[in-house]
Amino acid sequence: MADGNITKDILYDAVAPDDFESMLELDRYGARSTAFDKIISATHDHFWDPLDPKYIDFTSDWDMENDALLPDDQVVSLGVPYVLEHLEKTGQKAKFINEMALWQFSSILHGEQGALNLSASLCHVLKDQGAQEYAANQTREEARHVTAFAKYIKARWGRPRPCGVVLQQLLVDIISAPEVYKKIIGMQMLVEGLAMGAFATGFQFNRDPLARKLFQLVMTDEAFHHKFGKIWADRTIPKMSQEERETVEDWAAHCFQSLLFNLGSPIQQSQVYRDFGMDPDKVLEGVREIIQNDDARRERLKSQTNIFRVLIKTLHNAGLITERTRSFYATYVDMDELKSEGDKMVGDDIAEEGIKYLQEINFKDRARSVSLAAE
Repeated sequence: MADGNITKDILYDAVAPDDFESMLELDRYGARSTAFDKIISATHDHFWDPLDPKYIDFTSDWDMENDALLPDDQVVSLGVPYVLEHLEKTGQKAKFINEMALWQFSSILHGEQGALNLSASLCHVLKDQGAQEYAANQTREEARHVTAFAKYIKARWGRPRPCGVVLQQLLVDIISAPEVYKKIIGMQMLVEGLAMGAFATGFQFNRDPLARKLFQLVMTDEAFHHKFGKIWADRTIPKMSQEERETVEDWAAHCFQSLLFNLGSPIQQSQVYRDFGMDPDKVLEGVREIIQNDDARRERLKSQTNIFRVLIKTLHNAGLITERTRSFYATYVDMDELKSEGDKMVGDDIAEEGIKYLQEINFKDRARSVSLAAE
């Protein structure tokens, strides 16, 4: 692997994607690390199957024309008088909110596909057996997330919207990057951090019980994926040179800014406004006024489940925000307040409750299997 990989711990030693010969080295088979064993073993505790209705049933109904999936304050553009007046006049507010929710779910689906491909790519390059087994486990879990979100979108809308240009480019950059640090920071920390924030927000505010159950089940997996990135940060960042630290800080800021633009820029949602008979330029002008209002922006970011706040806390806890980059993130959150909150991440409690739910189901299944085997 190129010197730019910034490997500081043998756990993350990597080879080129086409260097399969290195995987056949005899000494490698006897040098498996144990750093990821707890995460790997815990897979059994949070197993679920999106194709099995005992875990989640996608047949429940929702009136997509008349029942809004989200409250008004979760859709930024509804704060624009032009938008609100038009939708109330045409009686399409609930349908519009649901179309904006489709944009969010589609972005999540594309992100999960990216996570699936990236996890699979790590299996080809990580040399340590433990790290490789972890990546293989995550690949399996991301695959069920793709299945689950695709089934939800099909049940509620029929078809997802295209991936936003900015998100698509970021996912391509992360997956194709030869440097493992770019994959781990970009996906395991930032995109997974984005996912935890989005799922926690969805669990709190989405009115559809099916969506809430889906968010919770996925969070039981994502909480562990997040830990893989944290282990990398704890073992790698303290050993970096100043030049290397600045390199990874800049990459983290780049990824953050891309995700911020994808979710916060109304430009990419122009077609939605046209579909509802609105002038996208008028909508964009109104949304920009809201975004540029510092007080309003900070008020929205105060919520513990706010997506961008979760991203910044992820980077802060990993040591990827220093005095050099602090002012960039301070534009969005109160950094002192964030620091005082400690290491606990939003969504951890939701995930823990979800794991208890899964353990009850899986324990019954295991007990039944043992009984049948005895017969």
